[in-house]
Amino acid sequence: MRSSETDRDPHCPTSRAGRRCGADEGFVTAEAAVAVPVLVGFTLALVWALTAAAAQIQCVDAARAGARAAARSEPRAVAEAAARAAAPDGATVTVERTDGLWRVRVDARAPGPGALGLTLTAEAAASAEDGLESAAGEGAAGGAPAPDPGRSAS
Repeated sequence: MRSSETDRDPHCPTSRAGRRCGADEGFVTAEAAVAVPVLVGFTLALVWALTAAAAQIQCVDAARAGARAAARSEPRAVAEAAARAAAPDGATVTVERTDGLWRVRVDARAPGPGALGLTLTAEAAASAEDGLESAAGEGAAGGAPAPDPGRSAS
């Protein structure tokens, strides 16, 4: 008897020893052919999400930097430059003053193809320090404290 005849299952004439008889041969290849593209797509989605999150954090940092510069009574151009330095490439920076607050808005496009290219927005507000200084310095000239009206001079 040849070895090829002893390896065969008598109930399944086409099977070899250690292999199951039936139509499940080749399923591993089919499953891998489906699973690999799904895993690649999932990995690309994770990379895109991390890139978008990093860009959003940059927008928040840029808005805060611009608001701090504006609140310190820096010129508007300096506040915009501070925000642009921290913002992602191609971001739009808007600096405006409303009542006693400086508001800085940063808009940027998240990297990604087509519909994945979201618009990211961050806004920060800071109280203008020049308003605080003028309120605190309303006393005597030269920054000296105003005399207490309830005390008599001796």
